[in-house]
Amino acid sequence: MPAVRVDGIEVAYDRVGQGPPLVLAHGATADARLFRPQAEDLADEFTVVAWDEPGAGRSSDVPPDFTLADYARCLAAVVEDVDLGPAHVLGASWGGTVVLELYRRHPGLVRTLLLVDTYAGWKGSLSAAEVRSRVEGAERMLAVPAEAFAPTMPGLFAGPPPADAVRLLSVMSADTRAQSMRTELTAMVEADLRDLLPRIEVPTLLLWGELDARSPVDPVAHQFLETIPGATLVVLPGIGHLSNIEAPEPFNRTVREFCRAHS
Repeated sequence: MPAVRVDGIEVAYDRVGQGPPLVLAHGATADARLFRPQAEDLADEFTVVAWDEPGAGRSSDVPPDFTLADYARCLAAVVEDVDLGPAHVLGASWGGTVVLELYRRHPGLVRTLLLVDTYAGWKGSLSAAEVRSRVEGAERMLAVPAEAFAPTMPGLFAGPPPADAVRLLSVMSADTRAQSMRTELTAMVEADLRDLLPRIEVPTLLLWGELDARSPVDPVAHQFLETIPGATLVVLPGIGHLSNIEAPEPFNRTVREFCRAHS
């Protein structure tokens, strides 16, 4: 298992394949395992790197004052550790917000951006009422005794989730750490990256599930499309928020074609 240390925090990641680097950043209550369908399919053409963000999976816990900039600094260290030059960097959901902050602070590490069912931070993409609702739901979930903690994210799929996806999410949720989730939630609530979007200068793919209820195509994906110069939007019909595991074949094909065109 490759890993890199950043100010005492060990950040683990998976690395498979050969070719231009494709770095994958997962969303909340997940880890590198979320991207197994991508690692298995895309490693024939790319060096696929999927991290366990700080506080998730095999990586170290994070302190309560860990910020979005800290997550981005750790992701930058992973890209540098891979040592293959600027990477195609894909972020899903919360991971997309981290990836945007990576680009803000370390643009030279990013060859292209692939933003998947994501946000410019909750503050940057959602209404104040929606943010309050999500925070209240998360606080109720975090308030239960440790032995009863079972993180859930409603609205991840457009329809009945595939059985293998349910098993995967159950395993990852069981490994989610309440304090890490609280720290992540604080960063997400406060994040507003709208000022960055018109200044993005690398090729950018927006990849969305048509029926994403957590980060709706309208207005969120359209916000990105209208603001990021030259961005391309691809919408996967009939698919929800976790598009990479609900529709891996069209998802992987779209990612492959985009990265191939810009490698």
